[in-house]
Amino acid sequence: MNETTSRCTVETGTAEAFIERSLVRARKLDRGESLPTEMRLTFEDPADLLQVLTSQRLGILRAVRRQPSPVSDLARLLNRDSSAIKRDVKVLVSFGLVKTHDEINPGHGRRKIVEPLASKYELTATI
Repeated sequence: MNETTSRCTVETGTAEAFIERSLVRARKLDRGESLPTEMRLTFEDPADLLQVLTSQRLGILRAVRRQPSPVSDLARLLNRDSSAIKRDVKVLVSFGLVKTHDEINPGHGRRKIVEPLASKYELTATI
């Protein structure tokens, strides 16, 4: 997914709940109804959700929601090493929470810009 969506919900849930949501969406499509542009990422275990969304990665999400930024700027802003930011961005990209693109950095080659894939992120974990 490369388009920006209005909302991304990251939550815990069961496979049964996922199937039920999918059936509801399929019925709406069958009736010709439009579906809202949204993204949902569901983890069965809250511990898995917390493993992906660490406090450091949440800091990256907050920062790029305010302003898409190069990795080097994120490292400075968040007072972290660039290599740690790169690793965390790679995880966030793999779960579809952010996207990156290369941009020309005049006189210095290219740099990777990190952008959010949603204008709003909602986190819900049920234990």
